[in-house]
Amino acid sequence: MQETRLDIDRIRAARRVIDPMYLDTPLYCCEALEPGLGCTVSIKLETANPVRSFKARGTEVVASLLAGTGSRAVVCASAGNLGQALAWSGRGRGLDVTVVASRFATATKLDGIRALGARLELVDGDHETARDRAAAIARRDGIRLVEDSLDIETCEGAATIGLELVAAPPSFDTVLIALGGGAMATGIGHVLKALAPEVEVICVQPLGAPAMTYSWHQRRVVTTDATDTIADGVAGRRPIAAVLDDLLLVADDAVLVRESSIIAGMRMLLDHAGLVVEPSAALGIAAILEDPERFAGRHVATIVCGSNVDPDAYRRWIDAPLHRP
Repeated sequence: MQETRLDIDRIRAARRVIDPMYLDTPLYCCEALEPGLGCTVSIKLETANPVRSFKARGTEVVASLLAGTGSRAVVCASAGNLGQALAWSGRGRGLDVTVVASRFATATKLDGIRALGARLELVDGDHETARDRAAAIARRDGIRLVEDSLDIETCEGAATIGLELVAAPPSFDTVLIALGGGAMATGIGHVLKALAPEVEVICVQPLGAPAMTYSWHQRRVVTTDATDTIADGVAGRRPIAAVLDDLLLVADDAVLVRESSIIAGMRMLLDHAGLVVEPSAALGIAAILEDPERFAGRHVATIVCGSNVDPDAYRRWIDAPLHRP
C-alpha cells in the first residue's frame, strides 16, 4: 500500500490513551435488517458513550498529547459532535476548551457542548464560517487549533475502529463509512487496506453535501458554495487536500445518497435495530437502499457513528410519509 499520513503503530498506541469506555464498542449482525436490505448487515455501534459519537476516539488522543506538553487551552470548530468530544476529553485533562459553531447547528449538540463545560461561540453562517473563526481565535490567543481530519490524531483515533473491525470474526465483504471531513473514512480505510485489503471500503455522503465525494472522483479538491442536507455532521464545503490524498489511497469508492434514503435508513435502524441515530449514522443503510443489487448476498458492515439528534426534527423525519429510494 502507498503511504498515507497514518501509521499502524501509532494507531495501536492510540488505544492506550483513549478512555476504555470508547473502545471495543458493540459489533453485531442485525438479522432483522436482512429481509429489507437483501444482504447481511453488521452494525458497529459508536453511540453508547458520554458524547454519543465516535469523535472522542480522536479527541482523547489530541487532549492526551496537549496535556502531556503542558498546553492549557484549545479551540475547534464543530457541527456539534467534535465539540462535545473535545469538551469531554479536555475537561478530564485540565484543558480550557473553546468550541466555535454555527448558530444554526443542532440545538441538542450545542446544549451538549455547554453541559460539558466548554466555552461556546456561535457564528452566523455554516461550518466553514466556524472553521475560519476558530482559526482566528487560535492565532489571537496563541493556542492549539484542532482541525478534524487535518490533525492526524483525529484520524488515528478514529482508525482504532478499524482495528476492532479486523479483529472480530467473521470477515466482511464491504465496510460502509460516512464521509464528511474524512477522519473516520481515512482512519478505518488505512487499517483495512493494511490488515484486510480484501475488504471493499466505500464512503457515503449526502447528495446535498457532495464536496469530498466530488473531490475523490475528480482526484482534486472540489469545493461547493453551499450544502443542503439533514446530515449536518458531514456537511462540509471545503475538503482538505492532505485528507483527500489519504482518501484516494484507501477508499475503493465514494457514493452519494438522497435525503429520502437517509430518512428511510434512520427509520429502518429504529424499526429493526431499535436505534435512534442522527442522519450521518444512517448513510451506510441509505447506500444499500439506493443500490441493493450491488450489495445483494454480501456481508456489509456499517458504522453507526452518532446519535446526537434533535428530538423534534427526528420525529418529523421519522413520521413523514416514506418515499422509498
